[in-house]
Amino acid sequence: MSLDIKPPVTAPAPTANPAEPTHPAETDVPRAPNRKVVHNPALRVLQYLALALVIAVFVLPLYWLFSSALKAESEIYSYPLQWIPTILEPENFAEAWRSAPFDRFFINSIITTFFGTTLEIGLAILSAYAFAFVRFRFKTPLFLVMIGSLMLPGHVTLLVNYITVGHLGWLNSYAGLILPGIGSAFAMFLIYQQMRVVPTEIVDAAKIDGAAHLRRMWSVVLPMCRPMILTGTLIVMFGKWNDFVWPLIVTSTADMRTLPIGLMFLRSQEGYSNWGSIMAGTVMVALPMLLVFFFAQKRIIGGIAAGALKG
Repeated sequence: MSLDIKPPVTAPAPTANPAEPTHPAETDVPRAPNRKVVHNPALRVLQYLALALVIAVFVLPLYWLFSSALKAESEIYSYPLQWIPTILEPENFAEAWRSAPFDRFFINSIITTFFGTTLEIGLAILSAYAFAFVRFRFKTPLFLVMIGSLMLPGHVTLLVNYITVGHLGWLNSYAGLILPGIGSAFAMFLIYQQMRVVPTEIVDAAKIDGAAHLRRMWSVVLPMCRPMILTGTLIVMFGKWNDFVWPLIVTSTADMRTLPIGLMFLRSQEGYSNWGSIMAGTVMVALPMLLVFFFAQKRIIGGIAAGALKG
């Protein structure tokens, strides 16, 4: 007797339909249900009102400053307030320039701001790199001391700095105006927060290639920290330009005064009667930094936001 063993019948493999997707992942991905965004008109109105209030708080003083600089004396003291000048008085700027040596004030402010900002940011970069990538003894205690100095108001060191500058013979000089303020824990910490997120593998690769610390800092670290360095530079520059207390203490002659001190000098010359020229002088002092902030505000906000997200 013979047994007929038949092979098992296998079902034919399904053929791919070109109209159907070939990747099952594309069909298995669940889709989120369509949700309708509900717009609340009352909430939107409140948001616009809050925005208008914030704009009014910050913009109205600036508008009043610029408009008063072009007003006649009678319109500044008029009641009700004269928001739009009827007669423009550009002579206020010429009178303010003649009443005080603003040319010398501008030169002094430019020199102290440029060199003070350059030295302060340079030291901040070197310090931040050392704390981020260099191993040395007492690194953590020194870093904590520098960060702790941020909790002290700047006026605490005024007397000590004045005595030191006096003993060095730097009173009424550019050295006395610039050098005591070039150590900034704020700028160092700002740049350090950006440097600490730089991948150490890239720095180590540069070290293996034979690059020294300065080469690594200049070619590898600084290009990655450029937004935060620019942000710190602008913040320090604003502070140097608007500094009032230290230049007032360390200088005693008009040829070494800076612009904020020049405004006080102008007010003492004009008294409280000619507010048109005083407002014009204030515009001349504030306008350069306002223009810098207007053109660099995106970089400032972007640098701070990058540091906040990466830190």
